[in-house]
This record gives sequence, C-alpha cells and structure tokens, in this order.
Amino acid sequence: MASFEVHAGGLDRYYFELLRAFENDGISVRGLVTGNAAAPSGDPNVGIFADNRDLLLLKWLKMRRVAGPLIDSSDLVVSHFAPHTFPIVDRLKGKPLVVHFHGPWAAEGDVEGRAAYRTALKRRIERAVYGAAARVIVLSDAFGEIVERDYGVAPNNIRVIPGGVDVARFEPLASKTQMRERLGWPIDRPTVVSVRRLVQAKGLENLIRAAVLLRERIPNIFIAIGGTGPLAETLAASIVELGLQNTVRMLGRISEDDLPSVYGAADLFVVPTVALEGFGLVVVEALACGTPVLVTPVGGLPSVVRALEPGLILESAQPQHLANGIGAALAGTLPLPSAKRCVAYARNFSWSAISRLVSDVYREVAAPHALDAGDTNLRIKAPFELVR
Repeated sequence: MASFEVHAGGLDRYYFELLRAFENDGISVRGLVTGNAAAPSGDPNVGIFADNRDLLLLKWLKMRRVAGPLIDSSDLVVSHFAPHTFPIVDRLKGKPLVVHFHGPWAAEGDVEGRAAYRTALKRRIERAVYGAAARVIVLSDAFGEIVERDYGVAPNNIRVIPGGVDVARFEPLASKTQMRERLGWPIDRPTVVSVRRLVQAKGLENLIRAAVLLRERIPNIFIAIGGTGPLAETLAASIVELGLQNTVRMLGRISEDDLPSVYGAADLFVVPTVALEGFGLVVVEALACGTPVLVTPVGGLPSVVRALEPGLILESAQPQHLANGIGAALAGTLPLPSAKRCVAYARNFSWSAISRLVSDVYREVAAPHALDAGDTNLRIKAPFELVR
C-alpha cells in the first residue's frame, strides 16, 4: 500500500517481504506504492506512484499515468490494496489479475465508526477489483469466507496462503534480562507485550481493562503496548483513569531495529483483536523470537496457533477472558510451548516457503499449463497442510 518507511503496517511488511523473497524465485517484479520524496520505497524494484498524502482521486490519476507501460510489459498484475488498483482495472488489456486480500477495507471503516455512505462507496470499489481477479489470495479460511460471502468471489478462485516471517531477523537474540535492560524495561517483573496498530479492531482497550484484574492477581505485572494510531491518546487517558501508570506502558512506534528485542523480552505476547484479523504477522514474528503468543478467537488467529498449542486460543476478547488467560499463562497453570518449540514452529512460515506457494498461484494464471491440473484448487492451512 505505502512505502515501508512511511507506513510500517502489517500489509506493508507483507508486501515488501514477499517481493524480497521473489528475488530467489525467478520472478521479476516492478512494484508501485505511495510515499513521499523524503522517504523512498526502500527497494530498487519498487517505485512511488503518488504522495502518501495525496487525495484519493489524485492518486488514481497518477496511478493511471504510471501503470500503463508497466502493464504492457508484464505477464501478470498483482493487487495488494484495492483502492490503488481500481483506477487501472479497465487498462488490464487481457492481463490476468491476482488480488492479495489483506482485509475488507469497507468493513474496517464500519468498525472504526465511519459514515455509512463511505462504507458503501468503498465496498463498490472493492467489488470492482475483486470481480476482475482471476485469483484472490487470502491469509486464512476466515478471510476466504468474507471474500466469498461479501464480495461474491467464486470459491474456486480463492487460494488460502498464510503470511510469513523473516526467520533470519526474528530470532532469539539474548537473554530476556539483557533485552529488557537494552529497552529500559524492569528486568524482574512478569512481562506481557502487545504490538498493534492503535485502532478499535485491535482490542487494546480491553487489554488495558484486563490489566486492572491482572494487577489484583499479579501485583508486579508489567504490560507494554507498542504501536501508533488514532487511539493513542484515548488509550493513554484510560491508563491514567484506571490508575495503571505503574502497570501499563505505552511504547509508541517501535523501530525495526528494536522489534525483535521487544518480542523477545516478553514472557508472553498477546493479540487481543476484536474484529477483522486475517492472520496477524505479529504472531509468527513473536513466536520466531521464542515468545509464546495468546490470541483471541477472531478471524484467522486461531488457525495460526492451533497446531502449536490449542490452549493459546483465549475464550473471547473480553477483558475478563484476557485476564484469565494471561494470569493462567504467567502462573504456569496454562501450558505454554517452550521457546525452542515456538521458534521451530515459526520456521514453517518462512518467507521462502510462503513465496513459493504464492508464486505457484501467479504461475497458475499467468501460465495455466505450467502446473498440474489437479493442483488448481489447493487451500493451504498453517503449517502447510494441503487440503483438496
């Protein structure tokens, strides 16, 4: 969607990591993202087609101007963000389109309280793009159900492939004490971490409310919340209102260099999402750093951890159930996988493995005879169980 230096979200991380992995798969890629003059894309194969701050209509005009020659010289067009693809759908000129569905843009607006007319317009834009796609790649069965039910995509055109993790970068770096000292955290307190975009769908207010209950059971618990977003001030005010200043710390934006240490310094990582989570790259990133992860039973999150340990799936996203799960995990009454098991499991999601699965889908539509006909309706479930 955007230059990684401008907007380091999960979608953007997926996009750039996948493109880097393609370098080893014999796929030549030319990418287009938004950005600004002060923040280049960070990848020589990726260009900036518009300023990140441009109005959407101006982005559309710029995309139409830039994309035409690239479409002519390509075998395949791939979309990761429907609004940026919408202005060129009529210019595909017979070239196949593959869409990576990272989430329902319109429904996300609903969760954040956007006006109904805006939601309706967004859904029409999405339908135009998804309807033109030869294949739609989704991160989980949960998202596959959404694109089929809400956007009318035929089941035979849906491919389920999970997200990935850079296992060379996300790995155990040092002892938890060393990492906490480096980050300026208390070294001798039970430590829970969540790194999320600060929006309603991520459920961080529930985690803060769970901290009130947890403090009664574990007085010295330390909860660190990383990330930026429109709810930053609201969440900070809740911490003060509930008297949690010595229990919960807002970390703000986590630098790319610090992210592995933040994951690794935790005794437990928590994903308290309440809506629209297709996969959650943070889950496999934290696991790759040796930290067990508790997830809510929302969207594709359960499918990521179930094969590792079913007990990592919380009963619900409500504060009481967050507190019960976190408390049991820290007390040792909820079995947690060892750091070694977490790391070994996360390696199933290496970008080299994921990129091969994705490139097979690309070749399926760009060169339909390159794959066996019997392999054209695969659904991939973590960790890569193939179900026909």
